[in-house]
Amino acid sequence: MVREIVLSHEFVEFIPNELKERTLYISYTYCTVLHKCCCGCGREVVTPLSPTDWKIIFDGKTVSLYPSIGSWNLPCQSHYFITSNRVVWAPRWSREEIEAGSTENLLAKKKYFCKSENKRKAKPKKF
Repeated sequence: MVREIVLSHEFVEFIPNELKERTLYISYTYCTVLHKCCCGCGREVVTPLSPTDWKIIFDGKTVSLYPSIGSWNLPCQSHYFITSNRVVWAPRWSREEIEAGSTENLLAKKKYFCKSENKRKAKPKKF
């Protein structure tokens, strides 16, 4: 049975040098959330906040991050959601699922940034 993990959160400008276990450090200044991996391996997990990366919901009391945290580049390869300061474990992904997810992320970024670039290049309409 997997035990429930509850996280705390701190809003900071700068991420501290030493991270506490089970704490989310949220820097709106740098659009980043950082924490130690929830599996207990001690590795740092960085989740950039952007339209093409992670989104954060702060309801005044708890924090949720979307989408899931997939630590594919860490030896543990942990996979979980952070919902209302609670860790909800997700199934591990296969190598194929990880590659497909990475490809999907790259395509989403390309689509978003190309769309944004096209809006900036658009000439104003004359009436």
